[in-house]
Amino acid sequence: MCGIVGLFDQENACSRAIKALNRISYRGKDGCGICCDSCNEYAKDIGSLKCKSESKNAIAHCLHSVVGLVKQPLIGKGKFAANCEIYNWKELNEKHGFNAKNDAELLFNLIEKKGVSDDVLKELDGVYSFIYWIDGKVYAARDIIGLKPLWFAIDGFLVLASEKKALEDIGVSDAQELNPRQIIEYDVKSKKLNLIERRFFSIAPEHEDKDRIKNELKKLLSEAIKKRIPERKFGILFSGGIDSTFIAMVYKEIGFDFTCYTAGLEEEGLKEAEDLVYAEKVSKELGLKLKVRKIKLNEVEKYLKIIEPLIESSDVTKVGVALPFYLACEQAAKDGVKVIFSGLGSEEIFAGYERHGKSSDVNKECLSGLLKMYERDLYRDDVVTMFHNIELRVPFLDKKLVDFALKIPAKFKISDEHKKIILREIAEEMGLKKEFAWRKKRAAQYGSNFDKAIGKLAKKNKSNKAEYLNQFYKMGNQRIGVLFSSGKDSCYSAYIMKKRNYDVACLITMKSKNPDSYMFHTPNVDIARLQAEAMEIPIIFGETEGEKEKELDDLKELISKAKEKYKLDGIATGALFSDYQRQRIEKICDSLGLKMYAPLWHKDQELEMRELINNGFEIIFSSIAAEGLDRSWLGRKITLKDVDRLVQLNRKYGINIAGEGGEFESLVIDAPMFKKKIKIVDSEIKMEVENSGIYKIKKVILAEK
Repeated sequence: MCGIVGLFDQENACSRAIKALNRISYRGKDGCGICCDSCNEYAKDIGSLKCKSESKNAIAHCLHSVVGLVKQPLIGKGKFAANCEIYNWKELNEKHGFNAKNDAELLFNLIEKKGVSDDVLKELDGVYSFIYWIDGKVYAARDIIGLKPLWFAIDGFLVLASEKKALEDIGVSDAQELNPRQIIEYDVKSKKLNLIERRFFSIAPEHEDKDRIKNELKKLLSEAIKKRIPERKFGILFSGGIDSTFIAMVYKEIGFDFTCYTAGLEEEGLKEAEDLVYAEKVSKELGLKLKVRKIKLNEVEKYLKIIEPLIESSDVTKVGVALPFYLACEQAAKDGVKVIFSGLGSEEIFAGYERHGKSSDVNKECLSGLLKMYERDLYRDDVVTMFHNIELRVPFLDKKLVDFALKIPAKFKISDEHKKIILREIAEEMGLKKEFAWRKKRAAQYGSNFDKAIGKLAKKNKSNKAEYLNQFYKMGNQRIGVLFSSGKDSCYSAYIMKKRNYDVACLITMKSKNPDSYMFHTPNVDIARLQAEAMEIPIIFGETEGEKEKELDDLKELISKAKEKYKLDGIATGALFSDYQRQRIEKICDSLGLKMYAPLWHKDQELEMRELINNGFEIIFSSIAAEGLDRSWLGRKITLKDVDRLVQLNRKYGINIAGEGGEFESLVIDAPMFKKKIKIVDSEIKMEVENSGIYKIKKVILAEK
């Protein structure tokens, strides 16, 4: 769509804004512009864009025109630049009596008339990010799910841009992605930042009658797809899965001319990529035009060197998904495609992932996934498409569709055998063969064989996948803090995030005075300081009385301090199955504009215990409280044979194998990322009853490994 940049209270703002815009010039090749306190300049290309003003405030814009060509930034009472696609702009234009020539001008007029607020933005049906500057104040926001990106940094100044790399190019190293549920309000004179909270979707009240649900869903799906029809040449990212196939079926029925694009690895001795097989089968069945892009293993590294700096990540999953996406878009761009459709979002609103099947509340899990999509999926997909000067459209994340789908009862979405049931049933009723309608979900990195490609290349380089990918993007994926208790789950969470090339900037430990805290691990928590020293990672402590719910305010205050001190982008938690913990941490992070990572979420408990031991973690139980456990479990190193015993106790008494139900608390005394190990010098065991007791550590030191 477009690229936007804003600098406020910065020396040489115009020249720096042009430099930042030049870094992301691929986002808009139909013109560019800049405005400051004293200038308003436009040019055909960024190389021709000049401004000699010494203003300390500036907004810049590069244009990718799909709906009318209107130069930006726009000037009125205020100054404005947007990256938007508003589908109801004509209706709003008429409703408010504007004479806007396109959606960006409509959005500007609406803000000029009514200001920037959640209520005003709720009128918009579409996707957007924008910067609005008026009377010494700056407002910035993006669509509520976060399809259109916006990054910012603040430190006695405010800078904003569509992509992080644009800010890095002008020396800003600590930019963070704006949480879509927040609006920036910044006073240039006082340098005060206010983050205005926005309301997200709800999962209540649930719909009831299935026939009525289906009829309404068919209507909303059709509207979501049809309203996004562009006036320019378009394509569909196509895997032969239910999501992309559904979009193709609707456009085929209407009679539009389009091409489907897919990509995968083709290598001798390797089974043909499943997505390529199904893409060809389905396109033949439905009479679709399909272009298949195949590359060899020896070509993959060339693309990794381009893709990782582009998406600003070496995360294995993100890179594995980006590879086929990039290749398909590369081919589409050669064909002159300006808009491309993706089935992204269907998994979240219709419960298509494994974690949905393991959840005790499916729609809460759907809602949780939607909260994280802007970091996990949407930024990656936006920058890949815009790099090829293509606009991405995602019908399954239509606002009305999402709102309705989140209220569909879980029983209509998921069963022991199938996921996304209601969408598959509708597709079958529309005439899609059962073989295709009920094809099991395959993530793009697996369906394209690119995960195997990364694995083969890593093995060839005698490293694991994360280590191999790290060489192509060394900036670190995000700066995170880890909620750390001294136990196995938080320690394993830190280990996994480091393995995924995230920068673990600090550990965050809350000391609760309540031994029965709902949120926090209490035995031996002071040893966390030694563990942090062993890992050579800073640690920050907080204290709480441990009162239910009030302890969350204390945690929020501690996380806020950690964010400020260590410039954090996100928080990682070791939660496995505790909805109580995960949802509350998620809420805190969202309110602070932080991303939340739960790398162990819904991991099989037996598998987690075995992985810990096989990866070199030395764990002891510091407390027990469950039938089947006795004094002999306390204070000794847990082995694989002990895991076998825990499995037996699970079958006999139903205890949690990983102890998340409070059956035991653990302490990590050594781990792969420890430079030294914890040595217990003095301790004692205190038993309350036969199956309940603690391992009290009196003296502990760090020792050489």
